[in-house]
Amino acid sequence: MNPKLLILAMPAFLVACAQQPLKTTGAAATANEEQQEEQPASAAKNQNLPKQELSKDVLYEFLLGEIAGQRGQLDVATKAYVDLAKTTRDPRIAQRATEIALYSRQPEAALQAARVWADVDPDSAQARQTLVALLISSRKLEEARPIIEKLFSAEGQNVGQGFMQLNGMLSKYPDKPAALSLVQELAQPYPRVAEAHLAIGQAAWSAMQFDVALSEVRKALELRPEWELAVLFQGQVLQHTSNKLALEYMRGYLKSYPKAKDVSLNYARLLVAEKDYPKARSEFQKLRAAFPNNAEVSLAVGLLSMQLNDFDAAEASFREALSQNYKDPDSVRFYLGQVYEERKHYDEALRWYGGVGVGDQYLNAQTRYAGVLAKQGKLAEARKFLSQIAAQDNQQRIQIILTEGQLLREAAHYQEAFDLLGHALEKNPDYTDLLYDYAMAAEKLNRLDVLEASLRKLIQLKPDYAHAYNALGYTLADRTDRLAEARQFIEQALQLAPEDPFIMDSMGWVQYRLGNLKEGATYLRRAFADRPDPEIAAHLGEVLWVQGKHEEAETIWQTSLKDNPGNEALQNVIKKFVNK
Repeated sequence: MNPKLLILAMPAFLVACAQQPLKTTGAAATANEEQQEEQPASAAKNQNLPKQELSKDVLYEFLLGEIAGQRGQLDVATKAYVDLAKTTRDPRIAQRATEIALYSRQPEAALQAARVWADVDPDSAQARQTLVALLISSRKLEEARPIIEKLFSAEGQNVGQGFMQLNGMLSKYPDKPAALSLVQELAQPYPRVAEAHLAIGQAAWSAMQFDVALSEVRKALELRPEWELAVLFQGQVLQHTSNKLALEYMRGYLKSYPKAKDVSLNYARLLVAEKDYPKARSEFQKLRAAFPNNAEVSLAVGLLSMQLNDFDAAEASFREALSQNYKDPDSVRFYLGQVYEERKHYDEALRWYGGVGVGDQYLNAQTRYAGVLAKQGKLAEARKFLSQIAAQDNQQRIQIILTEGQLLREAAHYQEAFDLLGHALEKNPDYTDLLYDYAMAAEKLNRLDVLEASLRKLIQLKPDYAHAYNALGYTLADRTDRLAEARQFIEQALQLAPEDPFIMDSMGWVQYRLGNLKEGATYLRRAFADRPDPEIAAHLGEVLWVQGKHEEAETIWQTSLKDNPGNEALQNVIKKFVNK
């Protein structure tokens, strides 16, 4: 809410306070009575509003709140309006006070105002819903419970929607078992409402009670067998055990309901995750045939095609989504930019990135635009472009700095990247992404002391940062003789991200450095199959060469070199073993 709009609330209330009934006689009195009889039904509600005298104190609080709001002094405006709500007990003022307090991010003041609003306007579902949301965010579940019960009772046959809204409110509640207990108690009177069972299931999932989650979603589907939302949730629960179980379940559902769009899309995504590419492609074809004019399906097929590196299919699908008037065209333009960048059609990539307007994808498009300029050899132009991006907050400023640092490293301007990131860290010493990139810049300058200190600090700040363990372990394995310590770090990284190809590459490399050639080759083959990255190709080829498999090693190197002609790791390993 714009503070300048606060003034709009003032006239209606002032008029209501200032108007006084006029005593009339004769014909005038008769006319006045007839006019009152003709008033619309909404006027009857207004007559139930409090008869508030427009005193000096009330007018003062109004003016104080309005002027403070227009000047951006939201603390003052909030206090004035909350005081007015308590004094006047007018539901319009209580609602406005709640809105202003929420806008100024003062939850306690908003809660005070919402309590007044719900008290003086007990028939307002909006007032009670707002109060419930504020009570939940303030961790006052017991106070919220009777209000929710009344809301559900008033919903009648639409109570299911109430359960779905409640789930959204509870999604960020920190005490997950308490939230589950609340939903279970609220659902007891509604054993035949599918949404009630799904709400219990979702709350149980958040509380990590997976057996309860599965049991409840199955009850929901007994009541509504065709319900896609519940099917997707059951698939999610089954995925906790294995993707194969989820795939088997969704495959069975789709036999009965082949037109279930969202389940079909999720089924295709899981096939990609399981690397069952032939079946995934078959599902894409079914989706396109079943939903030929659906923009959401076109977009989803495009994204799945990108995952398969089928950029021709991705481009066709994204263009279809645009022609079908997809609701967020800037996202589609951003993805088309990525397609052309992957194909190395840089001018087209710039055109699509440049066409992304202000919104969720704007900053990503701008930084990718700069990256494409750098790939065209225009590093100075790319840096100038980055400097002209108007960051909205500190997080965006740091993202721009990280992008510039990456471009400098890719251009082998290692000292400049190190200095840039180090200066940013002075102002943001605990920013994890800055610490990671600073460590990577330090490695290029052989500043292993800085790298190790930065990564160890990063691990302390974020113990689940898999790539921090991986980077430290790989560097120790590659640049030092601390191999046992290196393997421990990489093992920790693998526990956190067991399917990450770059971490598998690191494990393969440390096994090779430890003399375990067979184990090293196994990890490196898996990594290269998942991600044919040139550095993984360099490592795999070296291990194969040392095993005596020279022809296979050269094939891997030369194939990767065609796609990555300037890669330093490939050039060095070929020089080391082939061009001696």
